[in-house]
Amino acid sequence: MRLDNLADWLAYQETLNVNAIELGLERVKAVYERMQLAPQWGAVVTVAGTNGKGSCVAMLTSILTQCGYRVGSYTSPHLFRYNERICINGEPVDDDTLCTAFARVEDSRGDIALTYFEFGTLAALVIFAQASPDVVVLEVGLGGRLDAVNIIDPDVALITALDIDHVDWLGEDREQIGREKAGIMRYGKPMVCVDPDPPESLRAAAREIKAKPYFINQAFRHSKLDDSHWCWQWEDCASVHYPNPSLVGDFQLHNASGVLMVLQLLNNRLSLEQHCVAKGLEHTFIPGRFQVVPGAVNRVFDVAHNAQAAQALARNLSTMTCHGTTHAVIGMLKDKDIAAVAHTLQSVIDKWYVGGLNVARGAGADYVAEQVIQGVPHASGSIQTFDCIKSAYETAGQAAKPGDRIVVFGSFYTVAALLPRQQ
Repeated sequence: MRLDNLADWLAYQETLNVNAIELGLERVKAVYERMQLAPQWGAVVTVAGTNGKGSCVAMLTSILTQCGYRVGSYTSPHLFRYNERICINGEPVDDDTLCTAFARVEDSRGDIALTYFEFGTLAALVIFAQASPDVVVLEVGLGGRLDAVNIIDPDVALITALDIDHVDWLGEDREQIGREKAGIMRYGKPMVCVDPDPPESLRAAAREIKAKPYFINQAFRHSKLDDSHWCWQWEDCASVHYPNPSLVGDFQLHNASGVLMVLQLLNNRLSLEQHCVAKGLEHTFIPGRFQVVPGAVNRVFDVAHNAQAAQALARNLSTMTCHGTTHAVIGMLKDKDIAAVAHTLQSVIDKWYVGGLNVARGAGADYVAEQVIQGVPHASGSIQTFDCIKSAYETAGQAAKPGDRIVVFGSFYTVAALLPRQQ
């Protein structure tokens, strides 16, 4: 089957499975085996976790590219264009490459009803098999154990910060969630964890399958030297000094520390010059992660959509000078803990502009406002609601005065709808 363009292919994929999310490896593994790709790529790193996955993938890609390696990376969701999900050396693949890969998947799937995510994951593997990169970095979409990405065996598993999210699929507490994330580990292979307080289920799973775990603050550690430098150390080796990552927030040192541990574990395959590592950290960019657009009114865009990410956003905002009013523009999906996110941010927000998201699982403005008030009871007099997120943003812009700031957050959809206006 051949379709004319990328938009048609993406629309077609949405019709194949009545479930937007259907965890399990049977369908996607069967199609992968039918394709008989026989990839010749190098090392594989799989990244799972609740928050920080995209940052870790971006840092790994930037460092390895600066060191002269060819890197294939797969992430989700995208912010502006689907092509962002599949990159070679940080550059999104073009439409023709995607369409050719989609056709290969379609020719092999037969009557298997792949989900949208499964179809895209297989297309990424087709592209990487053809490109033969030195390193493939795969970001888990949801969970780990039953996520489509997990059909590929990683050389190193990287697990980022863990928090409660996607409870309908992963469980209602960190122990259950940790067990699902642990599914990306492999027998006898290394696992790096950057969560400073990992659930016991993760440790137990590593012991059960005899993985080789490397936990932050145990096998490796980091410390801040000054406002622009930090140091990293693993086991009893001498510490190494690096410039701060370009990504904002002290928590990014956790992510960077884990990334360096991954690279250390791959040093028998990859030769890395320290100045190239430093340059990679300094030149990492990922849109929508505390992205500041300066002006008379500073505008901050962040895809934070759970309590843990909101805590990081709150810390970043508290360290950012603002002498005026902070106007929050928020739009979220209805299956998120909106009250918890609002409660976490209450100390750094003065006014709330709530917009509805007209997307699948999108929450209406009235529902979001109710949840905000549940999390921040005293905010009832400072909330305005709008049918769409763009109206909320426009009104916040009209209300803001020089010295104020506007903070846009709550969902990839929210940031994607508004950030392009600033570029």
